[in-house]
Amino acid sequence: MSITISDEILQASQLTPSEFRQEIALHLFQTGRLTLGYASKLAEMPLSAFRQLLKQRSIPLYVYDVEDFELDLKNLQALGRL
Repeated sequence: MSITISDEILQASQLTPSEFRQEIALHLFQTGRLTLGYASKLAEMPLSAFRQLLKQRSIPLYVYDVEDFELDLKNLQALGRL
C-alpha cells in the first residue's frame, strides 16, 4: 500500500519527506500502534538509528506501568522468589 502526501501538506509541515516519515513513525510507535521494528521500517532507518532518535526525543522503548509491575510481582510470587 502506498500513501501519497501532497506537496502542499509537506510544505505546510515544513519537513522534508524523510523527516515527515520519521515523525509519523515516532508517533505510531509512541502510541503503541507500531512495534519498534515496523516503526524503523516506516521511518526508513536502521533499527539502531531509530532507537537513537527515540532517545533524542526522550521516548521510552518500553512502557512499564502498574499493571506490568503487578503481573511481575504475581509471577515472582508464583515462582517462590518473593
